[in-house]
Amino acid sequence: MNPSDTIDALELYASAIDASDYVAQIAPLVRRLVPDVGELLDVGAGGGQLGAALRDPALPWSAVEPSPTMQRRLRRLPDPPRLMETGWQDAAVSDGAHDTVLAATMPAFFDYPEAFLARCRAWARRTIVWVVPAHQGPKGMCFAGCLPSEWHREDETPGIDIVLRGLSPQSRPQWTEFVDWTFSGIVPELRRLAAWQADRLGWSSDDERRGRLLAHLSLQATSVAGGFRLDIPRKTAVLVWGTR
Repeated sequence: MNPSDTIDALELYASAIDASDYVAQIAPLVRRLVPDVGELLDVGAGGGQLGAALRDPALPWSAVEPSPTMQRRLRRLPDPPRLMETGWQDAAVSDGAHDTVLAATMPAFFDYPEAFLARCRAWARRTIVWVVPAHQGPKGMCFAGCLPSEWHREDETPGIDIVLRGLSPQSRPQWTEFVDWTFSGIVPELRRLAAWQADRLGWSSDDERRGRLLAHLSLQATSVAGGFRLDIPRKTAVLVWGTR
C-alpha cells in the first residue's frame, strides 16, 4: 500500500484548523465588525470551527457543505447546524432567511466572485462576511506552504487580490481588515505526508525529489505529542458588507 493512501485531504486540512489559532485570531475580529450575528448561514462550512464560534447560541444556525467528510464533522458538533448537503450553487436557501451569511476560504471567491456575492446578498438580511486568504503563497494543496515554490508551482498571488480583482467597484466590501495567524498541523508521520504530497505533485515513485521533500519537511517539523507539528504563518482578510 502506498503510504499516502489513507490520507483524506479535507480531513487533513480540518484537523490542522483544529490545531491552529485560526478561530482564536479570526473570530474576535469578526465579532468586532459584526457584533450582532443573529441567525447564521455558514456557506462552505468545512468542519464548522469558525461558524460554531460565531453563531448566537440562542438561535439556530445553518450550514451549506458538499463534502461528506466535512458533513460528518458538522454532525458531531455539540450543537450541530441545520445541514444542506450541497454546493452553494444548488443550495435551497430562502431569500433573506438569515441575518448573517458567512463564507470562509471558498473556491467561489476566486472563480465566481460576483455571482457568489449576489447569492450571499439574496440570502442575508443584514450582513455578509467573507474570510479570504491574504498571504502570498500557495492556496491549493494542504501544507504546500512548507514547500519551495519550484516544487508546488501554485499561483502565489494573495487570495484577497484575486477576489477584489474579480469584483466590480460597486461590489467592493464596506469594511476590510486583516489578521495574522498560524496554520499548525500535527501529523503522526512525516513520511506519509511527504509521500502524499509527492503523489499530489505527480512525481513518479522513483523521483529523487521524494527524499529531498521528506528531508525538507523534517527540518521544519517540531516533535510534539501525537507526532510532528508543521507551522505556516498566514494572513487573512475579513470582508464585510451590510450594516453593523
